[in-house]
Amino acid sequence: MECVVQETKLSPWKTTILGIQHVFAMFGATVLVPALTGLDPSVALFTAGVGTLIFHLITKGKVPVFLGSSFAFIAAISAVVADQGIAYAGGGIIVAGLLYLVLAGLVLIFGVDRIRSFFPPLVTGPMIMIIGLTLSPSIIVNNIVGVEGSDVFAMGTLGQRWIIVLAVVVTMVVVSVFVKGFFRLVPILLGILVGYIVSILFGFVDYTPIKEASLFALPPFTLPRFDIKAISLIAPIAIVTFMEHIGDITTNGAVVGKDFFKDPGLHRTLIGDGVATMFAGLLGGPSNTTYSENTGVLAVTKIYNPFILRVAAVFAIVLALIGKIGALLKTIPAPVMGGVSILLFGMIASIGIRTLSEANLDFSKSRNLIVISLMLVMGLSGVEFTIIQGVTLSGMSLAAIIGVILNKILPENI
Repeated sequence: MECVVQETKLSPWKTTILGIQHVFAMFGATVLVPALTGLDPSVALFTAGVGTLIFHLITKGKVPVFLGSSFAFIAAISAVVADQGIAYAGGGIIVAGLLYLVLAGLVLIFGVDRIRSFFPPLVTGPMIMIIGLTLSPSIIVNNIVGVEGSDVFAMGTLGQRWIIVLAVVVTMVVVSVFVKGFFRLVPILLGILVGYIVSILFGFVDYTPIKEASLFALPPFTLPRFDIKAISLIAPIAIVTFMEHIGDITTNGAVVGKDFFKDPGLHRTLIGDGVATMFAGLLGGPSNTTYSENTGVLAVTKIYNPFILRVAAVFAIVLALIGKIGALLKTIPAPVMGGVSILLFGMIASIGIRTLSEANLDFSKSRNLIVISLMLVMGLSGVEFTIIQGVTLSGMSLAAIIGVILNKILPENI
């Protein structure tokens, strides 16, 4: 199946509208990550836009992909930002990008099939589940219930905060299930909009940042600093996003009707993701990743021209340079983010379950039960192992290593 745009020329106006549509598809998720981690939404938009252009340059402009903020890194980035600051998170993100380049080299050396053998659904399913389940406890405390003395705790009554959460969740469910067309692709954005309106009614919105912001301004970039502790927390997650990347590129190619593993090559798409992530870390933005939301837009419109994604990237950069918009994003109350997170992180965990289900694994085999059980318990229990001073394995990185090793050493027939 050839790209529709190779047969039909679009006017500049239609091309622009289609590009803006892609921005709205990724907007909610891309700005949600910095809102949850303590990074700046304007920086996230800027680095997503530039990162997308970098990706298209490296992949010869052949893959209709938009890069946005990766959810897999939320827990690690949040922990580093809270403990050491944005600069050290940036250093960890840069090393994660470098790890992408290493993985791209391995793909070139060993081939795609051999690399996949280390990360079958038996391993990737629990890894994805751990991402969602690790984030879940902090949603209630940090964004809804709050702790005494926090900004969240001072927001009205607990009942009012839960009303906002309910409004957001119900909106996202209704849009995802019952709404047709393009708006079905942006339940997060619509949920935030409804939650924001309800928050205004309760007087939870502080407009001071908007009043004080300049109309046009460079986002508050933060240059990176490097620390082994921050790197050990953030960089290993690239192993998880590596498999997410393979899934996204496979899906994108299926929609478009092309094998992007062969042309321009999986190694090029990995390098594109890695360099874009390094650029984001250089300026204090979240790590970048391919977005399924944009693949959904491709499926709906049946227009696959990569140039439209580049138009979307430019539009995201323009949004990042408008200071008032960045300030507006900062006024979104925590309960709104809490409502979005409840469904979002639960869905991430559910995707892990779906990964296991679609693989048709035989759960009567002790081998499969052992791998999944040990990964979940060790990944969620908070256990840490110190490798050398300042370097620890815990959570996702620990679970990934356990899963990869057990998958290789345990006999398949038990």
